[in-house]
Amino acid sequence: MTARLIDGKALAAELRNESAVRVDRLRALGIVPGLAVVIVGEDPASQVYVRNKARACEQAGVHSTVHALPATTTQAQLIAFVQRLDADPRVHGILVQLPLPKGLDSRAVIEEISPAKDVDGFHYESLGQLVVGDPGFRPCTPDGVMKLLEHEGVALQGARACVVGRSTIVGKPMALMLIHAGATVTVAHSKTRDLASVTREADVLVVAVGRAGLVTGAMVKPGAVVIDVGINRGGDGKLTGDVDFASASAVAAAITPVPGGVGPMTIAMLIANTVRAAERRAGIAARMETRIA
Repeated sequence: MTARLIDGKALAAELRNESAVRVDRLRALGIVPGLAVVIVGEDPASQVYVRNKARACEQAGVHSTVHALPATTTQAQLIAFVQRLDADPRVHGILVQLPLPKGLDSRAVIEEISPAKDVDGFHYESLGQLVVGDPGFRPCTPDGVMKLLEHEGVALQGARACVVGRSTIVGKPMALMLIHAGATVTVAHSKTRDLASVTREADVLVVAVGRAGLVTGAMVKPGAVVIDVGINRGGDGKLTGDVDFASASAVAAAITPVPGGVGPMTIAMLIANTVRAAERRAGIAARMETRIA
């Protein structure tokens, strides 16, 4: 079996085009959706992510401003800066690039962002809306995964799904979204005993641990859909996922590549959330504003 490649790059381009149409509608009303990105310190990976996000925003017509703060920024200074952005009517969405340098409390900073501008979906209110199934901003990476599964026509109702990873950014919200979609979900992680026996039960396997090659083809159920969220840079500088692509693609029915799979979708969902925030501010009903059944 040779797995079908799930092209996140192509779908992300479609979604950005949809966002651009919505941006045009807002601009006709004199509204320019604005995203403020805050990055603290000089983490190379974070800088690359921020540049990619800013470039994609501009392509969609969203005004993106990157605020680079020194690694010496204190907790009080960072909170005060976020509060100023939150009070700025030109800013519809705020993203604080994680991880923050050691000594800074990311949770305290995120809670200073108004839920209406929480386009990353990490505020307690946003996460609470996800838990109960109310409309709200969803964390961009798991939301992008759901879009990929929908686009691929993956039947989630009644399916067995396994999420390997338990972070608040991906693992936990991913599990909740799959539950809302009707899947029977198991959450595992790198410390799970006999991880292979758990992953081999999954019709849909989402891996988000941050450990290169953690999941091999021997750990994949034949015919499963494999979503690799991991991004790891090897000693040769190349990006690899948490899934051993060569062996897993010989077993799975469909699989995402790294790069070109989930990564572009994360950025596409960030843009969509920013546009949605601007629409809400303007009193325009955004699409999909319905309670999850």
